[in-house]
Amino acid sequence: MNISSSEKITESVTWLGKWTFVLAAAGSAVGLGNIWGFTYRVGEGGGSAFVLIYLGCILVVGLPIMMAEIMIGRYAQHSPVSAMKKAALDSGKTGYWQAVGWTGLVSGILILSFYSVLAGMCIKYIGIAAMATPAIVSDVQFDQVTGAPLTLFFWHSIFIGLTVAIIASGVIGGIERMVRLLMPMLFILMVVMVVNAMIYGDFKAGLNYLFTPDFSKVNSSTFLSAMGQAFFSLSLGMGSIMCYGSYMRKSENIFKTSLTVAGLDTLIAILAGLAIFPMIFAYNMNPAEGPGLVFISLLSIFSEMGLVGNFIGPAFFTLLSIAALSSAISLLEPSVAYFEENKIVSRLTAAVILGLIIWVIGIGSVFSFNIWEKMEFIGKRTFMDSIIFLTFDILMPLGGMLVAIFAGWFFKPKLAMDELSAAHVNIFTTWRFFIKFVSPVLVAAVFMSQLFPDLPDQSKDFFITLIGLFR
Repeated sequence: MNISSSEKITESVTWLGKWTFVLAAAGSAVGLGNIWGFTYRVGEGGGSAFVLIYLGCILVVGLPIMMAEIMIGRYAQHSPVSAMKKAALDSGKTGYWQAVGWTGLVSGILILSFYSVLAGMCIKYIGIAAMATPAIVSDVQFDQVTGAPLTLFFWHSIFIGLTVAIIASGVIGGIERMVRLLMPMLFILMVVMVVNAMIYGDFKAGLNYLFTPDFSKVNSSTFLSAMGQAFFSLSLGMGSIMCYGSYMRKSENIFKTSLTVAGLDTLIAILAGLAIFPMIFAYNMNPAEGPGLVFISLLSIFSEMGLVGNFIGPAFFTLLSIAALSSAISLLEPSVAYFEENKIVSRLTAAVILGLIIWVIGIGSVFSFNIWEKMEFIGKRTFMDSIIFLTFDILMPLGGMLVAIFAGWFFKPKLAMDELSAAHVNIFTTWRFFIKFVSPVLVAAVFMSQLFPDLPDQSKDFFITLIGLFR
């Protein structure tokens, strides 16, 4: 594929607002994994010790790779596949590096196929929470929802339709307009949830849980879980940040912008903890409930709060739905951008066709809750669990690791420095050290631990020793 300047996707498309990239990238990062996933991982990881390790991983793993993805995207001004190829060729390397871009596109499509089912459940729960009474049994309610394939199918279809409609409207008319609407709404709702936790929850217990470290509960799994959460919560390794970076103005500072996005992502995660854990402790729930923390434990709490719960509950699930939609947009955009920039089909056609493919694949996840519940696909996993394993455990860490390796060892330093700005020599030197020697090693540790969960203890200890070298 010949990549010429006339085909640059940003020649006619650049974010209009100065803060749009920050909002779009933060919207990509702030999703169900950031709000829902972070809180239950904190619960499973023992609280504040996990949070501190998570923050460290954001700095040494997440931030360097995010900067690398933005650099490559803005330099090439193409979708991830073409951007990796152009950056490689201009650095005197083989164009086969475009395969890294393809892993991101495939990851985005597969993730959205099951993500839309979970997001559809969040939308469904807005109505359930609004009508909840103390008589409701939350785990029974959850079983009723997940056991109704037509219900899951309907909301899965609605969510995919919304995502396709936004993407089809264009970068400016669709994505930029929506993130400038959705992200302020998300922040307002998050503040409402935290205020609610201060009034009706045990806020002191929540603060202690999040900010008083107990390192006696830390083990090798805690490090790996925190590192995986840091990596995945920033939407790295799936092309979204690289694609959004291609729409970024040359005048914007990549380091400051990346730091802002990572900061907002972390802030939302912490606020989610402050909104959820005080309520968990006030109502004597288990903070280590796992994935059921949102749909079972919190619904039970909202139902016991009476009329206040009938307002706060829908607000919370609206918050989750908005976060899911902002992330879904970023999952679909890289693939649509690729088809559009190469003039294969129009943006509208690409969005509809890819949306239909994702919708069809998602039916497998719908059935994974009921009809296909006992069917085994990859390693005795259900269809949805197999897709999650393929994307979160293989494609995303592999893609992120290869981006780090390419940026640190193969991307021409002068090109990277020009994007970062030659005036920031110290920042460039620090970034280059981490992207060469630290980030790829730590992502490899996550990759190996997830790909081979039954590794002998001495092998896991070896990875933890590597992590400890950079603490």
